[in-house]
Amino acid sequence: MSGAAKLISLLIIAIFIDPSHSYTDSFLYGGCSPLKYAPDSPYEWNVNSLLTSLVNSATYSAYNNFTIVGSSPQDVVYGLFQCRGDLSMPECATCVGRAVSQVGSLCSHACGGAVQLQGCYVKYDNDTFLGVEDKTEVLKRCGPSDGYDADAMGRRDAVLASLVSAGGPYRVGRSGKVLGMTQCVGDLSTGQCQDCTGEAIGRLKGECSTGAYGDVFLGKCYARYSTNGAQLFSKGNDGGECLLLL
Repeated sequence: MSGAAKLISLLIIAIFIDPSHSYTDSFLYGGCSPLKYAPDSPYEWNVNSLLTSLVNSATYSAYNNFTIVGSSPQDVVYGLFQCRGDLSMPECATCVGRAVSQVGSLCSHACGGAVQLQGCYVKYDNDTFLGVEDKTEVLKRCGPSDGYDADAMGRRDAVLASLVSAGGPYRVGRSGKVLGMTQCVGDLSTGQCQDCTGEAIGRLKGECSTGAYGDVFLGKCYARYSTNGAQLFSKGNDGGECLLLL
């Protein structure tokens, strides 16, 4: 089943951030495949092996992917993790450990699952998705429009334009208090990342209009902005986050 098809039946419910964890570990969204595997099956062993590999790899790398090959084709599992570009290695490792723990709880016995925290992203599946561009919109949040501020919107548009023309998978731009950020998952090529980033930024401007902040997360990239840049790095956008369940 394709990633886009799996996202059709998303059910969105709001949950509150757990204050016992750092902001980078706070939950943004998660999704689980409707397909289940049998307990104690070879696929379960492979999923556990994959998730362990993700946690171990995050101690020395901000991105990695793994393919665990089973004794039969149906036991193969693919997975990756991605940390936000400004995190240190200890922060990355902590975030990925938290994300793996959450995806294990949310997606118990699911053949595929994904969790996006503020600081990192983890995904696994039995269908290969590595190197495949995915522009399915999985999360959108737009802040309130507290009266039209021409200067702030002009700065926002300039920052987002600079992110489109910038290079690299992780991009940050600032103009005064306005801060913008984009990131692609590390398995995308340079061209795929540019295409995904441009799509996310276009949707962000179109769908959040004059909002004080905005987030658009696609399957393999995201774009975010805030007219008070600190909101991208600290609690303050709103009182809760979204959990996506397939």
